[in-house]
Amino acid sequence: MRQFILKLRKILLSNKLYYFLLLISLIYVILYSFFYKCTSKYSINTTEFNLIIKNYKIDGNKLSIKFNNNIIGSYYFESIKEKNDFINTFLLGDYVKIYGSLSEPNNNTIPNTFNYKKYLNNKRIKYIINISDYKLLKRSNNLFIILKRYVYKKIETINNEYLYAFILGDSSYIDSETYNNYRINGVTHLFALSGLHVSLFSSLLLSIINKIKNNELLSFIVTSLFLLFFSFIASFTPSILRSVIFFILSGINKIYYFYIKPKNILYLTFIILVIINPLYIYNTGFILSFTITFFILLYNENDKKSSILRISFISFLSSVPIIINMNYEINILGLFNNLIFIPFVSYIIFPLSLISLLIPLNGILKVFISIMETISSTSSNILNLTLYFSKMSLFLIIIYYLLLILLIKKKKVKVLFIILILIIYLKPMFNSNNYIYFIDVGQGDSALIVTKNNKSILIDTGGKEEYKSDSWKNKNHKFNLMNNSIIPFFKSIGIKKLDYLLLSHGDFDHMGEAINLVNNFKVEKVIFNCGEFNDLEKELIKILDKKNIKYYSCIKELNIDNNKLYFLQTKVYDNENDNSNVIYTELDGYKFMFMGDASTTTEKEIMNKYNLSHIDVLKVGHHGSRTSSSEEFINEINPKYSIISVGKNNRYGHPNKEVLENLKDTKIYRTDKDGSIIFKIKDNKLTIETYTP
Repeated sequence: MRQFILKLRKILLSNKLYYFLLLISLIYVILYSFFYKCTSKYSINTTEFNLIIKNYKIDGNKLSIKFNNNIIGSYYFESIKEKNDFINTFLLGDYVKIYGSLSEPNNNTIPNTFNYKKYLNNKRIKYIINISDYKLLKRSNNLFIILKRYVYKKIETINNEYLYAFILGDSSYIDSETYNNYRINGVTHLFALSGLHVSLFSSLLLSIINKIKNNELLSFIVTSLFLLFFSFIASFTPSILRSVIFFILSGINKIYYFYIKPKNILYLTFIILVIINPLYIYNTGFILSFTITFFILLYNENDKKSSILRISFISFLSSVPIIINMNYEINILGLFNNLIFIPFVSYIIFPLSLISLLIPLNGILKVFISIMETISSTSSNILNLTLYFSKMSLFLIIIYYLLLILLIKKKKVKVLFIILILIIYLKPMFNSNNYIYFIDVGQGDSALIVTKNNKSILIDTGGKEEYKSDSWKNKNHKFNLMNNSIIPFFKSIGIKKLDYLLLSHGDFDHMGEAINLVNNFKVEKVIFNCGEFNDLEKELIKILDKKNIKYYSCIKELNIDNNKLYFLQTKVYDNENDNSNVIYTELDGYKFMFMGDASTTTEKEIMNKYNLSHIDVLKVGHHGSRTSSSEEFINEINPKYSIISVGKNNRYGHPNKEVLENLKDTKIYRTDKDGSIIFKIKDNKLTIETYTP
């Protein structure tokens, strides 16, 4: 045995071995990704399923369940009694009969936003069950499932959303506004189980076991088993798996004196995990965990004067490209925020969360959580130096990390590194093309014009009117079209502010998100249509006055970046639709016309007043309603491309068949079928791209 260990030790000391294995594993991941296709044992027509509940979550009246066989389901409770009956009846590991229909998730229809289909495919989930009914078949008697069930029920009883984050690795229970404050502060990584939590947990266990029995091997084995069980409770999330495997390999290295460098242990951990599941490479937590750990280890190899500030700085720099391509923004003060939040979470919140499972300390835990949330809220609103970055290309990411490696190795590349960061930040300023984005906002309108000198004009915001419901139905994490999709999209293409927000009229589906926009993104000026302000417009004006944002109404033209926007409708009618701003502009010789919700009455007025023909791109009026787009008008302007902004399966029946017939000689694009539609004018040539669901 001794001879074997000596030979193994000699082999493991070779750096070339790890580089070779790492290269092989990367080739394997690339090939696997290339040939991988998400499949399911079920056909799309399956309606009955015998499944096992692996996990479930209730948010308001929505039930989300993860089953075995890589399938998930969703159901909406019709009453609070039904919700409580489910909670009191169903447990993890239960065998259940599920009735429902299968559907495939959709791709993102707005560029550079979250792709739900891709996210699920990378988890090997092809279908979602739209559950219509369910019933219990039998209960699991597996000991590990019983223990996991106990932990889940204990957390549910304590009813503290932070326990879900620190025990189960699920931060989605934290209130969306509170979590957004943490995101602005750059500390959300603290609420995902990772090396920090495993390090604290293992240190605590090793200390306790060593005091009971001073045996290094026994302490290591017991701690490793506890950590593996902890990983099981947290459903083996990639970031915690990375930490646990790294701990186990490091322990073996220490006990048997293999003298393997920590960096090489990290490579081994990576290799093991991608062999287990090559699709981990697409998991953000996995990428962040490995990247930050790698650069910390690299820094420790090259500089023995490590300190909390220096480690925090290296962690910050190593995470920059990943955070940019996640959020398209970086809070410069995130570095210093971590110096406050890491010790607070590490030595107070996380230990109290663990102890709360055994001892009733929830009251004390809530006091410290309240302190942390107050600090976070204050910091995000006052100490906030956020910079917006457009999406980084793979080429720029590779160059960034190569320079960072050289910087850590004390090569003289500081100037190059700073220049690269400036290039990344200023890249959108060198845009030499015109873009027109017809954004998929469901049953509503929104279009963004970005000129070749990076001037930006948003025409309408979209908006879905929400109706009051019983409090028990309210969700903790509500999807917000503006904050979750449109603003991130702006940032991703390098839009740091809107020069103009043009509102066609005061209907909710055209300006319902305007208040969210001006509250969360910089807007220079706002243009309203002609006519009296309605209640929604008055509500927006109060915010504009408070923020000192200039606004105008019933104007005739705008000069923006050597382009003129003409407002063709300045007559006052007795309804919002006919009062819609109708906007005409030319970009590099291409004619664009945006009709708002203008009806055939407005169309006749425009035909009488202006001589318009051969429009290149028409944003069709009123979502393709029969009240707009008359045959006479369409024949007069003769559009080449017609854009219908409309929601899928909308209750209005838009677009109307008669309107589609009127537009038959044009190329029709619809947001419900084509997603967002992008017109790009480069070197006086027009190209079109769509983001199909």
